[in-house]
Formats: sequence, C-alpha cells, structure tokens
Amino acid sequence: MKFKNTHKDHQVTDESIYKSRRKLIKAGLIGGASVLSGSSMALTLPKHKTNPSFVIDELTEERDATTYNNFYEFGLSKSAPAENAGSMKTEPWTVEIGGLCEKQGPVDLEKLISNFQIEERVYRMRCVEAWSMVIPWMGFKLADLVKYCQPTSDAKYVYFETLYDPQQMPGQKGRSIPWPYREGLRMDEAMNELTLMTVGMYGKKLPNQNGAPLRLIVPWKYGFKGIKSIVKIKFLDKQPVNSWQAIAPQEYGFYANVNPNVDHPRWSQATERRITGGFSLFNSRIKTQMFNGYEDYVADMYQGMDLTKYY
Repeated sequence: MKFKNTHKDHQVTDESIYKSRRKLIKAGLIGGASVLSGSSMALTLPKHKTNPSFVIDELTEERDATTYNNFYEFGLSKSAPAENAGSMKTEPWTVEIGGLCEKQGPVDLEKLISNFQIEERVYRMRCVEAWSMVIPWMGFKLADLVKYCQPTSDAKYVYFETLYDPQQMPGQKGRSIPWPYREGLRMDEAMNELTLMTVGMYGKKLPNQNGAPLRLIVPWKYGFKGIKSIVKIKFLDKQPVNSWQAIAPQEYGFYANVNPNVDHPRWSQATERRITGGFSLFNSRIKTQMFNGYEDYVADMYQGMDLTKYY
C-alpha cells in the first residue's frame, strides 16, 4: 500500500525540537530511532524506509497539541485536560481483552506492547468541531493487536472502553457523557494499515491529557473516534453503540468518517481551522479533504455505502 500526500497547504507550525528530525522522517508513516522518554516502557522505534510520495514534515507545535484537547473525563473546556490530568496514574496499566477471541482476560500493558513493533506516524487529525492539527504519533498497528488476540470468524467489530475512575478523572463526576466512554470499529477498519494503537507523540510517551497510556488513532475519521486511556477491548458480532452516537444520534453516527460534503447539523464541515500558535478565530481556514486526505487508502471499504446515511 502506497501513501500519497494530498495535503497542499503549508500553514502548520513546525515544532522546533523536531525540525532536525523532519529531514529524516519523510514518510508520514515512519520515523527514525527514538525512545519514549520518562516511561517504564522502553519502546524503541525501528528503522523504516521512507516513502517520498507521502510527506508531512510541518507539524503543529507540541504545546498546542498537548494543551488544546477534548477529553471530557477531565473537563469540558479545551484547557481542562492539561490542567486536570497530570495526577492520573498510568503505570502499571491493565487492559481487559474479551469477547469473541481466543486470548481472554486482563493483560499488563507493558507486556502487551512488547509483542508489537513501535513506529512513528505523522497524521493529519480533524476534529468534528472543524479544527485540525498535524501530529507525530508513536504506536503499533491495531491490526497486529487483532491478530494477537485471535478473534473468531464471528467477530465483526472491535469495541473499546475508557477507564472509569471519577477520583482520577473529575469530569466523570458530571453527566455530560454516559460513562465510561465507548467506541468501536468495523473489523476491516480495525485491520486497515492506518489504524494505530498509540503510546506516544513528539518522540515522548503519551501525555495524560492526550490519552495516556494507550489511545486509538484513526486518521480518516473525526477525532472523537480516537478513544483515550483504553482499559477494555472486546470483539463483537454486532455493531456497538459509541458514546456520541448514544448521546446525539442525529449528529454523530457510528462511522464518523471525515466528509466535507455532509454538514454537522449545527455547522459546516467544508473547511477547517488549523491550530497554529494556539486557537484563534484569525487562524487560517483550509478546505477539508474527503476522508481527511486518506481517501486512497480507505475509500474502498465504503464502496456502495450511502455516506450521508452512514455518517
């Protein structure tokens, strides 16, 4: 599978500490050797071949990507996650695996990760609220985890669930969302080459406010599909209901594919505001791309589907 860059704008702010590394990381999917600093998990990025047809070498500044977030478990404002998530304990961390698969039960995250190859991928990220970033994530393919769990032939979906702990996550004391947060993918989406189980960003371990220690990244979908602080993974034969779909099904569907031709009921999705130097109404707007620019790699999964109905 080849990756082609269809992103034409040059309005993303370079992260200063990454400028030298950008010359070596030209494939968007890959990175040079690096270690997740400060983590008990010594996750070293392997060597990769670069693909010159997929180049995103201009990044959103790290301070923006780590301070302007949606993570309602820590509060409703964009600054609340960075302000409130610091004390959450992420080591050790256990993930419960279950459902229609051969490997069942709780597993220590560090031991789980040791089974997979960690790599760096630079992805465009698009929020349903019409803002976007370009971020270097570090993780392993969800497809590898699926294979490791050995799902049965009846498994059609992968379900994810976030930690529920109101003492550590004060936002869960409110009723903005029916906790815990839930998400899901169709099996072919989970097996797609782009889908990443993420443990780091900007060459460091994943900050709490960005979903530590384990989150999902699905770059052709809106950001709310990227469930954070995952503690449960299940294989199901029926489509699960994700949290936003349960809250407002007229606004949020199961698929959440970036589609500039289908407006949110309360705003247009045709353009997006790129976050550079913090959020501002003066930030430039750019045209939103179908599937967030990843159409070449994912469109075939939705052939024949009415994407205005299955949104």
